[in-house]
Amino acid sequence: MNYKIILLLIGSVLIAACSSVSSPPQTSGSAPVANAGRYSISQDRAPSTPLDPGLIRDVELLPLNRTMAGNRSPYTVNGKRYQVMATEEGFQQTGLASWYGEKFHGHLTSNGETFDMYQVSAAHTGLPIPSYARVTNLENQRSIIVRVNDRGPFHNDRIIDLSYAAAHKLGFSNQGTALVHVESIVPGQHQVLLAGASPRSDEAVSAPAVSAPVGRYLQAGAFSDLRAAQRLSGRLRELTTRPVFIRSVQAQNSQQLHRVRVGPIADATEIERITEMMVAADLGQPYMVDE
Repeated sequence: MNYKIILLLIGSVLIAACSSVSSPPQTSGSAPVANAGRYSISQDRAPSTPLDPGLIRDVELLPLNRTMAGNRSPYTVNGKRYQVMATEEGFQQTGLASWYGEKFHGHLTSNGETFDMYQVSAAHTGLPIPSYARVTNLENQRSIIVRVNDRGPFHNDRIIDLSYAAAHKLGFSNQGTALVHVESIVPGQHQVLLAGASPRSDEAVSAPAVSAPVGRYLQAGAFSDLRAAQRLSGRLRELTTRPVFIRSVQAQNSQQLHRVRVGPIADATEIERITEMMVAADLGQPYMVDE
């Protein structure tokens, strides 16, 4: 056989072999991915297998064990630089939430855990990993606690990416986004009461500035600085005749978070009116809480 033909055949085999080798996989479940070959589907979607709401477990607040996995700071995605917070204490944010599902199911999150779209988790660009946050859907007032274990969403118009199960519990899994309020939770420092739960034995809740009956309240803000909470309370008392009070949560380490609340308020029209007044007065976007 002609040597030139043999060499041409060998070269063709080598080129074909190289073209079939995929790039190394990335480790972020919600980051934009240049290597589309990592995923079996190109576009994200809801689960092909129906979600069983009864199998969705509530997030349990456990002591946090953080490593450098997922916490490298600063980091850059699509030319934009992001900073991981030194601490999540007192963090609040209002904006659009999105969800991610089957495309990322079974792949690794930013800290090396396996993403499970059937359970509650979240991705955030700046919160330390792992961390906990309460997410409230401001369109229907549903609220859940999520565990942040991934980075994203890297879209300018969104603040948090939720697992499909978390979006389902918040009532927006059938739509792309929802307006939400995100409030960080630090285990052992903040009292977090769910239905039927009682305060942990290692936490003590200080008495509110005024009596706060059981009901629905507008939470206007939360501050580590009591003076900032008092300033906001004073502004709110100028806007409404409803009770305005500060509920402070204190742990054994004496660190406190001071939550400014208005209420109780039973009438939906009044809730909307007070909310609009606060927004117009540049006092932020309040959200509903139940006690």
